[in-house]
Amino acid sequence: MSLCKTTSQTVGPYFAIGLTWLNKDNLAGPGVAGERVMIEGRFLDGDGQPIPDALLEVWQANSHGKYAHPEDTQNKPVEPGFLGFGRIPADANGKFRFSTIKPGAVPGPDGKPQAPHIVASVFARGLLCRLVTRIYFPDDPGNAGDFALNQVEPARRGTLIAKKVPGQSGVLEWNVVIQGPEETVFFDC
Repeated sequence: MSLCKTTSQTVGPYFAIGLTWLNKDNLAGPGVAGERVMIEGRFLDGDGQPIPDALLEVWQANSHGKYAHPEDTQNKPVEPGFLGFGRIPADANGKFRFSTIKPGAVPGPDGKPQAPHIVASVFARGLLCRLVTRIYFPDDPGNAGDFALNQVEPARRGTLIAKKVPGQSGVLEWNVVIQGPEETVFFDC
């Protein structure tokens, strides 16, 4: 008997077995400072078909640019009602939706401010490792100088920048395409 993985074995999906208590789709409670936003989108495969059992985990700073984590030692305000972390499963049509605030700028590896962004991890069937990406905000002046965004080919940067939903104030659309010509940019982490 062999215990080696074969190409037909995958990691799941097992996100719903005993883990639903971890799901959080509202990162900022009442009274948290910042511009409120709703981010919605879909998980799609290379053929444009929905991925119904994917999961998105997001991590972000508050509107002051401070993470809700003890290792963030910046002298910036902490807000008790701000989680900064979310775990959002896809529905049967591959759709997801979460509410938060637009994060403030945080320092990059070189100490220069990064553009406001949300770090996102994607989990889905057939993935042995999570996919890591970022969600940037449309028309933000910080996008032009962001170190990570500038490492991406200009033609592909649009996969990282959420789009305004016409007629819906505060609602942004950002889709995750796992493969193919419109594939979302993923980072090696």
